[in-house]
Amino acid sequence: MTEPSLPLAPAEPVLRPPRSRRPSLIWLVPLAAALTGLGLVVQTMMARGPSIVVQFDTATGIEAGKTKVKVKDVEIGEVSAVRLSDDLSHVLVSVDLVRDARGFAAVDSRFWVVRPRLAGSGISGLDTLLSGAYIGAERGHSSATGTHFVGLEAPPVVAWDVPGRRFTLKAEDLGSLDAGSPVFFRRIPVGQVEHFSLDSSGDGLTMGVFIKAPYDRFVTTATRFWHASGVDLTVDARGVRLDTQSLATILMGGVAFEAPPEQGDAPPADPGSTFTLASSRATAMEAVDSRVFPVVLRFTQSVRGLAVGAPLDFRGLEVGRVRSIDLSYDRVAGDFNTVVTVDVSLSRLARTGMPTRDEELRARWTERMAALVKRGLRAQLRSDSLLTGQLYIALDFFEKADPVAFDPKADPPVLPTVPGDLEALYAQIRTILDSLGKVPFDTLGQDLHAVLTRLEGTLGRLDKALARTDREVLPEVRDTLGELRRTVETLHGSVAPDAPLSQDMRSALRGLTDAARSLKSLADTLDRQPESLLRGRSE
Repeated sequence: MTEPSLPLAPAEPVLRPPRSRRPSLIWLVPLAAALTGLGLVVQTMMARGPSIVVQFDTATGIEAGKTKVKVKDVEIGEVSAVRLSDDLSHVLVSVDLVRDARGFAAVDSRFWVVRPRLAGSGISGLDTLLSGAYIGAERGHSSATGTHFVGLEAPPVVAWDVPGRRFTLKAEDLGSLDAGSPVFFRRIPVGQVEHFSLDSSGDGLTMGVFIKAPYDRFVTTATRFWHASGVDLTVDARGVRLDTQSLATILMGGVAFEAPPEQGDAPPADPGSTFTLASSRATAMEAVDSRVFPVVLRFTQSVRGLAVGAPLDFRGLEVGRVRSIDLSYDRVAGDFNTVVTVDVSLSRLARTGMPTRDEELRARWTERMAALVKRGLRAQLRSDSLLTGQLYIALDFFEKADPVAFDPKADPPVLPTVPGDLEALYAQIRTILDSLGKVPFDTLGQDLHAVLTRLEGTLGRLDKALARTDREVLPEVRDTLGELRRTVETLHGSVAPDAPLSQDMRSALRGLTDAARSLKSLADTLDRQPESLLRGRSE
């Protein structure tokens, strides 16, 4: 059996110095990438501006990460998120603005979506057909900032940095106007309609207009605004009148303004002043008379064609307007009357001698009216245009008018009326027709038949008499005419120059001439020597 071997002794360790560990160059790549990313993050954070939320009704054309926010075609932000509001009534668009666009966070800044649009100001946003919709912005002037804004559904018509002034118009209806419709001064486009809204009462509209500088200085306290939309065609007693501002107003509508010539020195109107928008230039330029006197007119005839605003004419001068037209029942006559209330302009009647001072208007006007009624002053409906059937009221004197009672203390006074010209003509025609209706046409027919029968018999007898005359009388007349012709021929032969009778007559005439000459000589001799009758002619 062998003995176990002993373990060998370990070798002596060799001591060596440790090698230095150098980093690998491969680590420079991620380090550079990290530094670049960190720099981009820092740059992005440094360039990033405020984040705001804009509220719109719909998100048509808006996409997160794609839709830009532009001002004058320069990007100032981008849409980061689009979401619905909590009540689902509108859309909230989150927008990240750049650092240089911090001023667009002012509370009065405006935002809107630019897309293809046809409005009163024309066609806009056609470039978005290829590039897509974007959000337009307009910087506000307020120093306060905000984060929540309500976007506009349409682009603003006029930018806030355009010099000019804004005014307010009150109108009964919108007509053909729209946001962006032009405003004209002497047919020059000087502004635009910015916005309009319905009054809370529903009786009219409030409209905002902008007039550019330097034309805004022509808007004075006496300026009148009117609808210049479409074609204003008027047909009345003065003829046919056509008025329009330009071709644009025919298509899109418009507003025009002007001051009456007699009020050219009026001071400029303050910004935000309110004016009334008239329906036409003629209506706008009418003199505003605050001193009007109401007068009641009662008509028993039809007033079809008479409208509120129809003129009250006195010998060619318009002295008032129709205020209202109502129907009233007359218990005494048992009939209906048409009650027309007219406003008489006292300043215009002053030209005809009426009083003008306020303290004397009531008493003196009624006294003068009573005197004029006694002289035959009456109101009458007359036709303004046979083509349109419009009527107006005329004041005139009728000498043959029946006398009527006029109460000067009535409030308002009632002015008597006479039938209109068309009604009088109709009454005359009706009288003629009534007279024709009383003619006994049946009896006249019988009498006419009898007359024609007698006339037929007379004509028969006359025909027989003519036939007898042709048979018996005419031959004798022809024989008599022949004898008369022969007698004339014989007489003509007797008086011919070479006929014996003519020669004898000439000889007799020469003898008469000689005898007359001898008598003349004897008369001359007796005139000189009257004694020659007793003594004889001396030598």
